[in-house]
Amino acid sequence: MLPIASIGHVLSAYSSSQTRPSSSGETGFASMVGEAAQTALQAVRQAEQTTTNAVAGKADVQDVVMALGDAEVTMQTVVAVRDKILGAYNDIMHMSV
Repeated sequence: MLPIASIGHVLSAYSSSQTRPSSSGETGFASMVGEAAQTALQAVRQAEQTTTNAVAGKADVQDVVMALGDAEVTMQTVVAVRDKILGAYNDIMHMSV
């Protein structure tokens, strides 16, 4: 999976947040971020489950490598988004009013 393809999860969460209200009845950035975080968490949990199955002898090595690669790309995306959000926050805090 290419790193740019990993933003598909974020885009799908964004498009679904525009058409479907969140549990509090609101649509917007917060619900998009929440859904993207849930998708990222689900990818990491899937990699953990595949690894557990491999240890038990129920999964192929290729499946483990693919699942761990997907989890790594997901974590890199999450870290990059976090860094951008913190950078934007710091820029806003340093603005003179």
